[in-house]
Amino acid sequence: MWPDIPYARWKDTGASLHMWSQIVGKFRLMQTPWINHSWQATFYVNAQGLTTSLIPGDGRGYEVLFDLRNHWLRIESTDGQSASFALEAMSVSFFYDKFRDALRTVGAPTDIHHAPNEVPDPVPFAKQTSVGDYNPDAATDFWRALVSIDAVFKHFRTGFVGKVSPVHLFWGSFDLAVTRFSGREAPLHPGGFPALPDEITREAYSHEVSSAGFWPGGGGVDEAAFYSYAYPTPEGFKDAPVSPPAAYYLDELGEFVLPYAAVRAAENPSEELLSFLMSTYEAAANLGKWDRKALECDLGRPRAPREF
Repeated sequence: MWPDIPYARWKDTGASLHMWSQIVGKFRLMQTPWINHSWQATFYVNAQGLTTSLIPGDGRGYEVLFDLRNHWLRIESTDGQSASFALEAMSVSFFYDKFRDALRTVGAPTDIHHAPNEVPDPVPFAKQTSVGDYNPDAATDFWRALVSIDAVFKHFRTGFVGKVSPVHLFWGSFDLAVTRFSGREAPLHPGGFPALPDEITREAYSHEVSSAGFWPGGGGVDEAAFYSYAYPTPEGFKDAPVSPPAAYYLDELGEFVLPYAAVRAAENPSEELLSFLMSTYEAAANLGKWDRKALECDLGRPRAPREF
């Protein structure tokens, strides 16, 4: 369950899925009341691909699923309506039209925002008319990797009794992430992310965080990789000792990075990844002077309640 996901094979399929997920994500964003740090807009890994979970509607609910095992986009409503279409090579504009047609079929509103976020020089979805790639094997291997990563992130999440995010995929940056909070307010974030209102960035970083995640390549690292950063970045963070040995600090991003390939090649990939999550968090928490005794607990085990 740690498949090879070479960036050269994934890149074009990933570009398609990124734009398609933004379109679906904007439907969820339109319908769902705001939760702190934009958590109301994210996707989740499930047994077939990526799901929005249940989206509230007017007297009904909706769920949208990217089925990356069988390669379908499906919409289900709580009143029994459903619609689907195949995931295959197509333009973003064609997917945009197909998705809105599917929304109409299940009686859902279609007035979603027309352009992507968090990409330089965003082009409206309706004007992205070039046919994009979709490699089913690359998409399935990406999902299979997410299944393994999601399990490790969720295990890591159990060792914290302070505020901690769900494990979720942000469709703007297209990364799976989990975030721990110190409980203290953070300095006002300067913003400046492309095609993202500063008010959203500042709300997302309203409190001190240590955040880790995975992205399948792009944005400065042209290979699948894990990352970890702190906001605000404590003094000395970049020079902190972290594990495993393949991890390094990338100045251009201001984050620690660990190649997915190094995790996959390890004797125990889950333990290799967990060591990265723990050591980079400890660097952020120690240098940031978090109250670790009050915030942490032992990692969870099945059928074992946390001890007080």
